[in-house]
Amino acid sequence: MDSRELTLEELEKKKKKEERAKEKELKKLKAAQKAEAAKLQAQQASNASKSGKKKNVKREAEDENPEDYIDPETSVGEKKKLSRQTAKTFNPSAVEKSWYAWWEKSKFFEADPSSSKPPFVIVLPPPNVTGALHIGHALTAAIQDAIIRWRRMSGYNTLWVPGTDHAGIATQVVVEKKIMRERKLTRHDVGRESFVDEVSLAICILILL
Repeated sequence: MDSRELTLEELEKKKKKEERAKEKELKKLKAAQKAEAAKLQAQQASNASKSGKKKNVKREAEDENPEDYIDPETSVGEKKKLSRQTAKTFNPSAVEKSWYAWWEKSKFFEADPSSSKPPFVIVLPPPNVTGALHIGHALTAAIQDAIIRWRRMSGYNTLWVPGTDHAGIATQVVVEKKIMRERKLTRHDVGRESFVDEVSLAICILILL
């Protein structure tokens, strides 16, 4: 009797174990099918998106008119006329043409002494004694230009005036003292060309040091 009860219990356990194993396999199969369906759906959506983009690009290419990117002719001193569409590549001659003449005609670079607007002035240093422009001048002038334009658009009575190159003057003084100490000569005795050569040499030595 006891032996038979144990056998039934074992059979029951084995049956339950097999049922659990089947349920586990069924869950795995369902999960795999679900993942495959999701993958297929994503792939179809991607293909549809790519197809839509290709159609849009093709449609845009068909709708494009080359003449829309050409700037119409602008009379000198008149406000710049722009093309209907922005060009895909920057063309300075087309973009900047006629703007400067219109700015000058509109007197944007002139300050009004009788204006009630708050004043804003920047002194523009000229090239140094050698007369040669370099990246320092370009950087300084570009920053000052941006500030002046910003202040003008902000309602200030702006003025950008020529000034003096203090760095050039400082170098000149040092060189003048040097030739006076060593040769008892002034810059006038040396002459402009020779004096410029002296200044250039002094600058080169300072850079090397």
